Amino acid sequence: MDASWFEPVRAYCERGDAGFWAEPINALTNAAFLIAAGLAARRARGDGPVLVLAGVIFVVGIGSFLFHTLANRWSMLADVIPIAVFIYGYFALAMARFFGLRPAAATALTLAFAALSFGLTPALDALSGRSVSDLTNGSVDYAPAILALLGVGLALLKWAPGTARSVLTTAGIFLVSLTFRTVDVASCARLPLGTHFLWHVLNAVVLYRLLIAATRFRS
Repeated sequence: MDASWFEPVRAYCERGDAGFWAEPINALTNAAFLIAAGLAARRARGDGPVLVLAGVIFVVGIGSFLFHTLANRWSMLADVIPIAVFIYGYFALAMARFFGLRPAAATALTLAFAALSFGLTPALDALSGRSVSDLTNGSVDYAPAILALLGVGLALLKWAPGTARSVLTTAGIFLVSLTFRTVDVASCARLPLGTHFLWHVLNAVVLYRLLIAATRFRS
């Protein structure tokens, strides 16, 4: 493997050096994802797609733990790839389950959503003439996910108000979670611990609530 894959990455306030336990709070709060995965799997009751996504949440926790301990380029991929898998997997499930789309249509919309997601940051960079990712500590990459949650929630209001309220509330929690992720680096001077660990805890709540919403809708 190219040696550059092992180059250290310092992305968050808590990390002061390249040591394995340089981010103890960021590392240990990934347990929230493992708990969320276990609780969601228990509630799934034979719901195959939800069980698969619960497994993805578990992998999210492991990948994030690796990044916050090893803190290098390859472990960064172990962190972000499972999150992307969950986002697009849940989007496809939402299209099929909440709106009754056939697999082909749900897949086509998911691919379109993925294309929009990957194209948003370069488009914003071109419009602003600056790196929006740097300005937001990388949080801009999650903007499409919030927009998707808001869109799904609003679209469900008419015929599934209970599920719609749950999804919209979850979108609100996600926004708060994303705010903590965004301000982490900017808060270093006042809060050496940073705020990224709150992203872990609240994001675990977000992922759990999304799977429960899908399970309840199926019921």
